[in-house]
Amino acid sequence: MKRHAIFLAILAFSQPLSAADLLQTYREARANDPVYASARAARDAGRESLPQGRAVLRPTISASGFTQMNNIDIDYRDALPSASRDGNTNGYSLSLTQPLFNWQNFMLYKEAGFKVAQAEAVFAQVAQDLIVRVAQAYFDVLASQDTLAFIQAQKTAISEQLAQAKRNFEVGTATITDTHEAQARFDLSASQEIAAQSDLEIKKSALQQIIGKFPERLAPLKPATGLSPPNPHAMEPWVTRAEEQNFAVRIQQTALEIATREIERSRAGHYPTLNLVGSYGHNSSSFSTTGTQNLGTDSTSTVIGLQLAIPLYAGGGVNSLVRQAIANQEKTRQDLETARRSAAQAARQAYLGVNNGMAQVGALEQALVSSQSALDSNKLGYEVGVRINIDVLNAQQQLFSTKRDLAKARYDTLLAGLKLKAASGTLTEDDLEAVNRLLSTN
Repeated sequence: MKRHAIFLAILAFSQPLSAADLLQTYREARANDPVYASARAARDAGRESLPQGRAVLRPTISASGFTQMNNIDIDYRDALPSASRDGNTNGYSLSLTQPLFNWQNFMLYKEAGFKVAQAEAVFAQVAQDLIVRVAQAYFDVLASQDTLAFIQAQKTAISEQLAQAKRNFEVGTATITDTHEAQARFDLSASQEIAAQSDLEIKKSALQQIIGKFPERLAPLKPATGLSPPNPHAMEPWVTRAEEQNFAVRIQQTALEIATREIERSRAGHYPTLNLVGSYGHNSSSFSTTGTQNLGTDSTSTVIGLQLAIPLYAGGGVNSLVRQAIANQEKTRQDLETARRSAAQAARQAYLGVNNGMAQVGALEQALVSSQSALDSNKLGYEVGVRINIDVLNAQQQLFSTKRDLAKARYDTLLAGLKLKAASGTLTEDDLEAVNRLLSTN
């Protein structure tokens, strides 16, 4: 029984671990990425602007109390004898202030709502950026793995061609030139393999920076992955959507609203304020005077009324604040226009990236078939003596370069599709899940 358990444990550890897919990697990034965590904390902090804005419109209530010991010595200028007075005084008070009209505070409350919306938009943009960053880093690792695998396969093919060239030279059917050419290509591929291994480690480190751990195995794309065109299959709807819904545009729109309210808030420095004020106080004191009995007094006061404040002159500071706020509003308006143009440009680039990528994938798939046929023909021609060794080596290099370019084109096309959704402000986890279904986790 013990041997059976040990055998099952060894068998379990010998099984290959399932590869992490794109969706799993994204969820790890969402839990561990410091940029995303920072944005989430900033959003939570931004949400507090609304209760702070409400607070300036609500009443403020304060309470205070005191107790003090009194010792008073009295010297009369006349012939009267001196006297002393000792006692204790206690008291407490409550005060209430309710703003009835304060335009500055009202504008501050209005700004608070837009600040919350701005904080939400900033966080949503970071969330979208996380999807794109994870996909970019994920596909960069896959592309680097593919490059390394293709170089290693090419190195193996060249080594076989080198061995064949050496055999042919020994039997006198080929010249030493074929051997030297094959050896040179083999040495070059060995150098490229070292560079590809280093690049793979760099790409894995970039992904590690996002997800918090070094990736082991990533699920690759399924063979002959079918790619879908963008929907709608026209550029202008995407551009229009980007100009209206892109999160950078939304952030600047809320910034413009805040800047507009800031002008009104600055102008309110000229406006009067009206508050309802009320207070309640109670004082109690007791004194003992030389030669007399203890004396005590109690007093209670209740006050309620209106308090009006009218600003008359502030040294020109209010007018300066208004001019500053107007200039900031114009700056924000121009920033909004910049954000719209940038969003439109990003949508155009991503749309063209998807369509051109799909066309490139189709062309490279056909080129792959042609390159394989060319390699087979050159190998056969070399065996019968109508092709030389360099022809076979060139055909091999062309085949592996085509495989590498095809894989890279597929990754770039999928990434362009995600960037297109991000530019239009509609990228969600569901879009990442759709891409994830194209991966093979076996």
